[in-house]
Amino acid sequence: MALRTRTAARTPFRRLALLGIALLTASASLSPTASAASGDREHHPSGGGLSAVIRYTEYGIPHILAEDYADLGFGTGYAQAADQVCTLADGFVTLRGERSKWFGPDAAPDGSLSAATKNLSSDLYFTSVRDSGTVEKLLATPAPAGPSRQSKELMRGWAAGYNAWLKQHRVTDPACQGAAWVRPVTVVDVAARAFAISVLGGQGRVTDGITAAQPPTTASTPTAPDPAGSAKAAERLFAADQADMGSNAVAFSGAATADGRGLLLGNPHYPWHGGRRFWQMQQTIPGELNVSGAALLGTPTMSIGFNDKVAWSHTVATGVTLNLHQLTLDPADPTAYLVDGTSQRMTRRTVTVPVKGGAPVTRTQWWTRYGPVVTALGPSVPLPWSRTTAFALNDPNALNLRAADTSLGFSKARGTDDVLTSLRRTQGLPWVNTVAADSRGHSLFTQSQVLPRITDELAARCSTPLGKALYPASGVAVLDGSRGDCALGSDPDAVQAGVFGPARMPLLKDAAYAENSNDSAWLTNAEHPLTGYERIFGTLATPRSLRTRGAVEDVSAMAAKGRLTVADLQRQEFADRAPAGSLAAADTAKACAALPGGTATDSTGKAVDVSGACAVLAGWDRTVDARSRGALLFDRYWRKLTAAVPTAELWKVPFSAADPVRTPNTLNTASPGVARALADAVGELRAAGIPLDSALGDHQYVVRNGKRLPVSGGTEALGIWNKVEGIWDPVRGYSEISTGSSHIQAVGWDGGKCPVARTLLTYSQSENVLSPHYSDQTKLYSQQRWVTSRFCERDIRSSPALRVVKVREHR
Repeated sequence: MALRTRTAARTPFRRLALLGIALLTASASLSPTASAASGDREHHPSGGGLSAVIRYTEYGIPHILAEDYADLGFGTGYAQAADQVCTLADGFVTLRGERSKWFGPDAAPDGSLSAATKNLSSDLYFTSVRDSGTVEKLLATPAPAGPSRQSKELMRGWAAGYNAWLKQHRVTDPACQGAAWVRPVTVVDVAARAFAISVLGGQGRVTDGITAAQPPTTASTPTAPDPAGSAKAAERLFAADQADMGSNAVAFSGAATADGRGLLLGNPHYPWHGGRRFWQMQQTIPGELNVSGAALLGTPTMSIGFNDKVAWSHTVATGVTLNLHQLTLDPADPTAYLVDGTSQRMTRRTVTVPVKGGAPVTRTQWWTRYGPVVTALGPSVPLPWSRTTAFALNDPNALNLRAADTSLGFSKARGTDDVLTSLRRTQGLPWVNTVAADSRGHSLFTQSQVLPRITDELAARCSTPLGKALYPASGVAVLDGSRGDCALGSDPDAVQAGVFGPARMPLLKDAAYAENSNDSAWLTNAEHPLTGYERIFGTLATPRSLRTRGAVEDVSAMAAKGRLTVADLQRQEFADRAPAGSLAAADTAKACAALPGGTATDSTGKAVDVSGACAVLAGWDRTVDARSRGALLFDRYWRKLTAAVPTAELWKVPFSAADPVRTPNTLNTASPGVARALADAVGELRAAGIPLDSALGDHQYVVRNGKRLPVSGGTEALGIWNKVEGIWDPVRGYSEISTGSSHIQAVGWDGGKCPVARTLLTYSQSENVLSPHYSDQTKLYSQQRWVTSRFCERDIRSSPALRVVKVREHR
């Protein structure tokens, strides 16, 4: 209640504004009887409990009106529960360390809150977080190093809103109807979700390695990691083009637009199912905050969005959010390590997890001054704990619960300078870049991440032999943990110790275009490459992904054409050009036609008649539109080719840093992998009964409510802006999407009070198959149609779908 006391001077205005807006909206949308009843309720206080007004418009998008931050959190939590209670409840089971209790120890989590491969590993990690009071300590840390009072009030309100929905409604979603694990939550639960999201690139990435770490026995003789092999594996593990998740975003400055105002197109690629989905909303505290966009499920603030002056989006960044410290162990005790010759004992964390149908499981985790002992970065990068050596993980985001404050700063920003100010003041973003534009014609890109303060100088001076191989290849530093002079140190402008300050972050302001597609900051603008940053941020002058190359080609051409509008952003989103096709389809078709007898040998040694593929590839329009014929054949061929043939062998013209957008190029059709991949693809489609010239949408689709919805777009390997990663069924084709385009927004301004915004939540608001908003926007996505944002009051009130709900705690 302290926040309400501090803002008491503005409370009467907010309450009057809130009541006026809600009553005007309600009277315009409800029957006379319902309107009168609603008005009567508005004039009666809710007994001191939290409350909010939720106005729903088309596609179930809520516009949440509240008096203060706690009430805003309440409305947000209530509305999220209404749409996604089962998905949210499943996440809270994870955060409580109870997956093994309810679902068994060997099943796999959905991957939204960590990379744990089994429930038991997930539970051991999150129970350790809970038992150690990690989240409570972060909540108690004073701002700016800890969360502000406003963000804590939002979390408190969100928990109360979620709980109020559970108390006032019966769960009907078949996914969790009647489930005992659907339970009320606390503020700590909500904050724990924010913590889990923050450490996804660090502790969350190596959960299995943390929970499996045990000291060696006398009989064990683990082999030391091979630096060269580990470096190759780590390079692939941390490569942006190997990740299913990602994003595109581009901001255009006024120099490239029709009216001198900025434009933003955001296209994040996120999971279509589970706890890492976006959820649309508008949040309003009259006189304080008014923002539209999307939040990650379980969070009370806007992750990406826009207001009447500025718009922003994020892309997953290349900065490596962790580093390792190689420990020299005490010869007398493998659970002690030496620092400057002094022995320090590791800290034991004994964790017990309840297990369905069995006895509880107890394990010990081992922690050091640097962080937890870890025995792998993933299956391909083992870090064995021997009698002489162990590895400890440093994750600075384990001290970062500030992302909500960064988002609040964006939500209230009046321009890109305010976006930068929020980033510099709060430093809360763990693993994303920020791209923004504003109504005054400014554009912005910045890689403002919470990263370990690993300078190239420190890495050169303190890397172990393993680190000397890993750091250049992957950005993962392995420092000598036995030396006190290898500590990370601090920047004077950093909010917390051991991380880079804002002055060290890659930054580009007011370029005609600023674009990122998950490569490093280097080619944010090809005419003005960014340089001078440390290796841990990403690479310089190295090959870009095909998605980056295609995106830079597209947006630079758009900027050169100029006179851009929001409609141009919409066209770019669904252009569905395949850069891989532009580079390789014609040469593949010629090589196909030149094959003796029209046959090629597949990977099993079988001769396959591929002659029918030649004309299909030659005639393909080089897009992945759902109506495109030849796209599916090229997709299956290209995936097989790039998986089997190294990049150096694939192209005749190698990469050149002097021409990074157009190189490498010219397909090396002399490689035997070309004909083999073609034979494999043709054989695969024929075995499934799929004609080679099928329209892509006939075999790339989703089924919703029993109806097929064709899906345009394509995979990372093809370089598609509108990225989708289909789940291949050898009989039906791509019959579901795992990750891809999610909350898309195209935003500009026209000089009026309302932003010009078009949005699309590709997978719709709810995963509840009984919800009317389970597939409504997915149908729009299939048809390449958009939602016109209702931001201003007149637009909300005029919605034919308007539904007004006053929600409050029942105490």
